[in-house]
Amino acid sequence: MTQSKQQLEQQLWNIANTLRGKMGADEFRDYILGFIFYKYLSRKMELHANKILKPDNLTFHELEGHPQEKEYLEAVKDDALEHLGYFLKPSELFSELARRGNGNGKSKFILGDLAKVLTNIEQSTMGSESEEDFGNLFEDLDLTSSKLGKTEEAKNELIVKVLTHLDQVDFDLENTESDVLGDAYEYLIGKFASGAGKKAGEFYTPQQVSKILAKLVTIEKEQIKNVYDPTCGSGSLLLRVSKEANVGAFFGQESNPTTYNLCRMNMIMHDVHYKRFDIHNEDTLENPSPQHLEEKFEAIVANPPFSANWSASPLFMSDDRFSPYGKLAPKTKADFAFVQHMVHQLSNTGTIACVLPHGVLFRGAAEGHIRKYLIKDKNYLDAVIGLPSNIFYGTSIPTCILVLKKNREHSKDILFIDSSEHYEKIKTQNYLREEDVEKIIDTYKNRTTIDKYSFVASLDEVKENDYNLNIPRYVDTFEEEEPVDLDAVSAELKGLKNDIKTTDAEIADFCNQLGIEQPF
Repeated sequence: MTQSKQQLEQQLWNIANTLRGKMGADEFRDYILGFIFYKYLSRKMELHANKILKPDNLTFHELEGHPQEKEYLEAVKDDALEHLGYFLKPSELFSELARRGNGNGKSKFILGDLAKVLTNIEQSTMGSESEEDFGNLFEDLDLTSSKLGKTEEAKNELIVKVLTHLDQVDFDLENTESDVLGDAYEYLIGKFASGAGKKAGEFYTPQQVSKILAKLVTIEKEQIKNVYDPTCGSGSLLLRVSKEANVGAFFGQESNPTTYNLCRMNMIMHDVHYKRFDIHNEDTLENPSPQHLEEKFEAIVANPPFSANWSASPLFMSDDRFSPYGKLAPKTKADFAFVQHMVHQLSNTGTIACVLPHGVLFRGAAEGHIRKYLIKDKNYLDAVIGLPSNIFYGTSIPTCILVLKKNREHSKDILFIDSSEHYEKIKTQNYLREEDVEKIIDTYKNRTTIDKYSFVASLDEVKENDYNLNIPRYVDTFEEEEPVDLDAVSAELKGLKNDIKTTDAEIADFCNQLGIEQPF
């Protein structure tokens, strides 16, 4: 019987915790997600090879030692590189290493073999179309790290233990209608993010925020030609869009090499063919992918690092992304630089939905100039949505979502939504509930003014505010306090005074009976 998503998630999380030891959340994340990915690749390889070999009444495991082993393996490899993007020999499969490591119930040394297999997976793609998508994928799985154990034997024993546990988990890849494993992988990434503190913001956007952004860029669309995230982290935001519409191709850029690897793994784990995604490992502002710059994207979603530093080099004034504005975002606040980059990449029929700190709404100087240009000169800003504080891992600051389009249906106004007080508090973290998400999306779709929640402001009103977008200027959330009944307060105070007299008398009586001095 196929296990539920919750069962698989719990199984994988329990196995992950066997690796915890003295490692930080981000460190044992790299190991467990890497091993899950290796098992996934192995199982996909085995299923694909068995399908190819079925007409010959052979299975993949039966090839080694077969009289025509070399010919069969070459044929399977060619086909696998085309359809899967990589190749594994039968002896390199996850199940085979797990079996060898746990021979007769005793740990046998497999660290060397495992390291070689992971290298072979990457090398199998050399010279093929998928080379860039698989290159250095396993570089963060350092099997020599002392964090795995003080001795080689201790490291081996821990790895064998993890592989053995994982080998017993059914990934159910035969069920092509289900994405249970992909969802479980996302669940693990989210769990690691919740324990990674400030570092979490580098690779993960909370699921409900991702859902809002994905819904905003797919409203009334069942098919999206392409989606782009210039700061894609683990890729969860890109993949979330595919839950709202059919996506033709995924594009992303990520500066952190470890997170870049995680993103590519995440794409493949969600069964996105290597030809359908293009993830680039460089700083988006300083070194944007040349291939991406040639593209225009129908949907752009992003959660850039808040108020990050960038060079703001004067050379960028001749860059097509920034030159039309006449100003660059400040060196210590790259928020609008990311917005400018995304606007440049947006197609004429596309939508941007990005998360930014509240400062972009009202800060002056260069940022005020860029903001005014986007609204007055280009009329690209479609909506401003205020989110609650403390909903992102690693920061408690309040944030907002900007929605931008080059061809706006409602070109004479801007919608403001204040959802800052609509959330559920769990321990120290605030969470958006399903009803909070739906209210934001419904309000955006209907473009309605709702008392103390949303307001449709004309462009003239925004101009009168000197293009300051601070949400309280447009959405009045002031709650008038209940009038105070002074007579009732006076009567209550008189009653308290009488109660105090009675209590004092009782205390004095007790003191007299006990023969002790009264306290007053």
